Amino acid sequence: MAGLSRKFRRLRQSEAATGLMLISPTALYALALLAIPLGAIVLISFWTQTGVRDFDTTLTGANYVEALSDPIYRALMFRSLRIAGLVTLVTVLAAFPIAYFVSFGVPAQKKSLWIFLITIPFWTSYLIRVFLWKVILGYNGVFNSGLKVLGVIDQPLTFLLYNANSVVITLAHAYAPFAILPIFVALEKIDRSLLEAARDLGENRVMTFLRVTLPLAAPGVIAAVLIVFIPTIGDYVTPELIGGPGGTMIANMIQAQFLRLNNAPLGAALAVLAMLIVSVIAVAFLVLGSRASGAKGTRK
Repeated sequence: MAGLSRKFRRLRQSEAATGLMLISPTALYALALLAIPLGAIVLISFWTQTGVRDFDTTLTGANYVEALSDPIYRALMFRSLRIAGLVTLVTVLAAFPIAYFVSFGVPAQKKSLWIFLITIPFWTSYLIRVFLWKVILGYNGVFNSGLKVLGVIDQPLTFLLYNANSVVITLAHAYAPFAILPIFVALEKIDRSLLEAARDLGENRVMTFLRVTLPLAAPGVIAAVLIVFIPTIGDYVTPELIGGPGGTMIANMIQAQFLRLNNAPLGAALAVLAMLIVSVIAVAFLVLGSRASGAKGTRK
């Protein structure tokens, strides 16, 4: 028995060593490209910039005090949260019907084709899609020209471009496939017999959707919310190109601090605060998702 126990321990140690060898390249890659830069940003946020490339490495919290006390930075952060929240809401509300249709309304042999069609926007450069929306929403763009031809308006609408509205529309379009796919996967996992059972028990289609389909699809919805919300709040390309003064977000200020205003520590502090806020919101949604999954398991 003692010899068998030793062999078993050696086997487990060898399996553990093999596992470490398998994950070590990925772990080192993540450490080099994710953890180290993130740690550098956190460290720089406690420094003070004294010249173009000179830093006072004495640790100080002055950058965080300025970031939290300056009304401009607070306004940009709240605007970023508001825009990211609106983009997430619009994207998920638009994505759910599409995912539902593909999952429940399309024959199984054609679902792959629909998923393929949904991913077509990824074939085009993100910048090209942004500029296309600039053409569509512009003062003399496609939308205004069409309304003028139809006689709906006499003068072009000016609130479509260079404000928060254009940022929301463009980002919602850009991130729509990211929301459709996780919701579709969650809907595909739903046991259709549960829906049939609900109908047999007298529930109509609306109540079956609200009491069975939607709760079971909640993990996919939560995943879609996180996938859209997290990158949206850090986007600076779209606000830079079509946002105008009213569509500027916190990421644009972070970029300006690093590249234009020569204050990398303050930009790093703003970045850290933005990451902390996003992390808190993400954890809250993950808790909601886990509770939804727990409630689903209890009902089963």
